[in-house]
Amino acid sequence: MIELNSTNTKAIVVIKDLKKSFGENCVLDGFNLELFQGENLVVMGKSGSGKSVMIKCLIGLEEPDSGSIEVMGKDIKQLSREALDELRTEVGFLFQGSALYDSMSVRENLEFPLRRHTKKFGVIKDTTPLVMEALESVGLANTMNLMPNELSGGMKRRIALARTLILKPKIILYDEPTTGLDPITSKEILMLMVSVQKKYNTSSIIITHDVDCARMISNRMILLIDGINYAEGTFEALLSSKDPKVQAFFK
Repeated sequence: MIELNSTNTKAIVVIKDLKKSFGENCVLDGFNLELFQGENLVVMGKSGSGKSVMIKCLIGLEEPDSGSIEVMGKDIKQLSREALDELRTEVGFLFQGSALYDSMSVRENLEFPLRRHTKKFGVIKDTTPLVMEALESVGLANTMNLMPNELSGGMKRRIALARTLILKPKIILYDEPTTGLDPITSKEILMLMVSVQKKYNTSSIIITHDVDCARMISNRMILLIDGINYAEGTFEALLSSKDPKVQAFFK
C-alpha cells in the first residue's frame, strides 16, 4: 500500500445515498463515497455489484434514481450539458480495453482529445511538445508513429494512460487497469499509476477485483456489497477484519 501523497484532506468527489435500479434489479441502494485530494481509492466488488454503474453515474452517463454526486464542488444534476462536458475534461478515464482508435497512430490518438477540447487548451498549432510530454510520462517516447496493432497489451494500456494525462485531469478513473495483463506487466502498470499519482497529485478511483492491485496502489478501499459501501478502510485494516463478507475478498 502507498502512503497518501498529500496532507490536504479536501474531498474532491462526494457521493451520497446513491440509488440506481434497472427494472426490479436494485444495483446501488444507498451507496456513499468520498474521494480526497491526492488519494488513490480502490472500489472492489463482485461482478455485477454496481461498480461500473457507479462510475457511469459519476460522469453523467447514467442518471441515478436518487442521491447526490458532487465533483470538485459541482452538483452533477444541476449542470447543463455544456457545463458537464467542461467538467469531464477534468476527469480522465482509463478504459479496461484501452479503447485506442485502431485507424489512428499513437500520435493521432493523443492529439484527438486536444482537438476536441479546444475550449480548455485553445487551438494548438504544434501538439508535439504535449504529445511527447505525455508519452515520456509513461515511458514510451519512441512510439509516437506506431499504430495500435504494433503495440503489446501493456503498451496499449500505457498509451491509453498517456492519452488521459494529456488533458491534465485532476481526477482519473481506472476501470480494471490490470485485466488481461500478465503479472509482470500488471506490476509495471501499477507502478506507473503510483508514479502518476506522485508526479501530478491526481485523485483516482480504481475499480478492480485484483487483490494485489489493491494492496499495491490503494491509500484506502471501499468494498461494494449489496449496493452499499459495506466496508471502508486501508488494505491492512480490511484484511484483518473478522467479517465473513469482508474476508471473502481476500481468500
